[in-house]
Amino acid sequence: MPLLELTDLDQRIWDEELADFVPEQVFDAHTHIYRWAFHTDPEKENGPYRRFVKPGFEDVTFDVLDECDRVLMPGRHVERLSFPFPFSNGCDFEGSNKFIAAQMQSHANSAGLMLVHPEMTEEHVEETIRSTGLIGLKPYRVFSSTGDAVHCRITDFLPEHQINVADRHGLLIMMHLSRPDGIGDAQNLDDLERLTQQYPSAKWILAHCARSYSSWPIERGGDRLRDMPNTWFDTSSVCESDAMTALLRTVGVERVMYGSDDVPVGILRGKYVSFGYAWAYLSEENHSLNLTHCDPRMTFTRYEQLRAMKRAADAVGLNSDDIRAMFHDNVRRLIVQARGGR
Repeated sequence: MPLLELTDLDQRIWDEELADFVPEQVFDAHTHIYRWAFHTDPEKENGPYRRFVKPGFEDVTFDVLDECDRVLMPGRHVERLSFPFPFSNGCDFEGSNKFIAAQMQSHANSAGLMLVHPEMTEEHVEETIRSTGLIGLKPYRVFSSTGDAVHCRITDFLPEHQINVADRHGLLIMMHLSRPDGIGDAQNLDDLERLTQQYPSAKWILAHCARSYSSWPIERGGDRLRDMPNTWFDTSSVCESDAMTALLRTVGVERVMYGSDDVPVGILRGKYVSFGYAWAYLSEENHSLNLTHCDPRMTFTRYEQLRAMKRAADAVGLNSDDIRAMFHDNVRRLIVQARGGR
């Protein structure tokens, strides 16, 4: 039985809206490779991650991601920037990093990042990078030394001795910002301005449009975001075209990169929606809307994201070269730089 299957609704969205938008060459800047066994919480089967890690996706390899892309984006050749899944309440960091490194050995054009915890020493991070060939760091806010994943600051979960390793070797940092306002938060902007200037060779990828699921955090960041050095942005799981449009208008297409957030998010049926100063994930399982007036079925989160990207591209007038850069060239160039230590 295939891992994924398209419904007639999915096929219509791909054929009518996306097939002529997604280029043949894709470099996915935001993907997860993991084993469910690396989540070491003894209560994990009843925990929050189980609703995302569906049957058939307990062990996600590069080949599994290939299979998903063959279904969702047929005819496309996909390379990837991949990293482990950051399981909270029990995560096997060593196993996760060894697994991603082993996966990358047979995919030379793709690249992997090291999952880090703030308690890891500078020496440990540097030795792991050296021995595995991984080209950057993946911190996550749930590992914050403060114990507060909602309001922590960047260096609470990515201490400066780890940033120093990234700076010394020209590595990537995949940053999922904390704090309720994401990149619209003054402390996040202050911290990023200081850190990008103090560590000029580290290369920051601000995930999920700098954690902006609507336009207002990007608009609030404004000129400070535009002028910030050494920062790029992936589009993973953002489904609102106004956020994408604001990002492209603020920082330019040369700093924006496609990411799928697979697996598991992009393959789920649902959509991130924004309202007020909030956002939430709407799925087939968590709403009780009366949708008898229309087709109530949901498509993949990835398709909703790609629809948003296409609308934003149309809104700002991207040409075919711009779209190719956003889907492939920008992240490819960044990875070449990271491998060269520049």
